[in-house]
Amino acid sequence: MKYNIRGQRMEVTEALRDYVAKKLGRLERYFEATPESDVQVTLSVTKGQHAIEVTIPLPGVLLRAEEKSDDMYASIDDVVDKLERQIRKHKTKLNRKFRQMETGRLFKEEAGAGKNGAAVAIHQDEEQWELVRTKRFAMKPMDVEEAILQMNMVGHNFYVFSNSDTKEVNVVYRRNDGRYGLIETAE
Repeated sequence: MKYNIRGQRMEVTEALRDYVAKKLGRLERYFEATPESDVQVTLSVTKGQHAIEVTIPLPGVLLRAEEKSDDMYASIDDVVDKLERQIRKHKTKLNRKFRQMETGRLFKEEAGAGKNGAAVAIHQDEEQWELVRTKRFAMKPMDVEEAILQMNMVGHNFYVFSNSDTKEVNVVYRRNDGRYGLIETAE
């Protein structure tokens, strides 16, 4: 994996780069072959909170995690732990799918050796996702500003709408910093 590490409102030191690369390198043990992905890492400091955001595009899955704390090194450790949990959740499902297709696997069956050569056991939690509610609604074409107003009126933190400018389905959402984001579909 290639790491694209950048800082927002901060300078990324060589020691910080090495620490990020070393910690994210731990994730490679979960893969049969090291993915040729460009891992996007963004480090930032806002109001004393040290944040890290990591995005790892893989075939068929996008791993993404974000963590904030008072210490950048603690944030890095936490985000790697979060990514490991995501990999464990996806690996069972993906390996089962690839076994049925009788092709190569993306994730290893067992993790490699951990610290001091000790084997790392992976607990396979077969969490069942239960759909408890389905909603249907007519999407009236509207612009982004109207969609934000509608979202605020219903008191949700996201809103699905038909964009009158692009004629596509979009989602507006409220970010953690109180501003808004827009998700557009890609072809």
